[in-house]
Amino acid sequence: MSQSLSRALTILGLLGEETRSLDQLARELDVHKTTVLRLLRTMESDRFVQHDADHRYVLGSRFFELANRALEQRDVRTVARPHLAALNAATGQTIHLATLEGGEAVYIDKFDATQSVRMYSRIGRPAPLHCTAVGKVLVSALPRAEQRQIAQRIEYVRFTDRTIDSAERYLAELDLVAEQGYAEDHEEHETFVNCVGVPILDGTGRTVAAVSMSVPDMLLDHGQVLGKLPEILAVAEAISADLGWKPTEKTS
Repeated sequence: MSQSLSRALTILGLLGEETRSLDQLARELDVHKTTVLRLLRTMESDRFVQHDADHRYVLGSRFFELANRALEQRDVRTVARPHLAALNAATGQTIHLATLEGGEAVYIDKFDATQSVRMYSRIGRPAPLHCTAVGKVLVSALPRAEQRQIAQRIEYVRFTDRTIDSAERYLAELDLVAEQGYAEDHEEHETFVNCVGVPILDGTGRTVAAVSMSVPDMLLDHGQVLGKLPEILAVAEAISADLGWKPTEKTS
């Protein structure tokens, strides 16, 4: 790596920590101020850095544009796959990954249970929004106006006696999902199958996917499936972290 490039990258790293003056940067790089100023001017012309009225340097808008593009280019399925595989191996249960595409929740990855029981779902198949955990998670993250539009257009096909059958009930369910941070499918889509789903976030905090675990009650009952929630949440948080998400620090 050339010396100039190495110094420029070091400057960007230092400015990523906090603002610095020209004197501070020269001192930390152990080079003359003219050398640092030449690098800063080059980066400033391309908007990688900028300085304020007090001549303190900060990261520029071009840097953030590239950072956002880098996050957008990270494919959630590729990032999530090793985490989902580990959850599948640890629990032995069916694991789904779904995203919202064209107003539908679509399964984009799946790990079958290690038991003989297989779920009806398939990669590429839409998941009903009103009675699947992934569908509820994805819609609950949308603005309320979009939730209402979706709630009004759903046909509310009754797959089981537990299936949500009205827009009013569905909107109330979305409120619950948003409040508690996870969704349930308690024998709503398939009789004798329970499912728990949680959101996956990107670097902006936007819900970009949902991960779920589905289990026939001959293997685990409803309460036992809910008992797996901490494991599912941990996996979702790990995937979200890989996508650039950082939890907001709580202040006392």
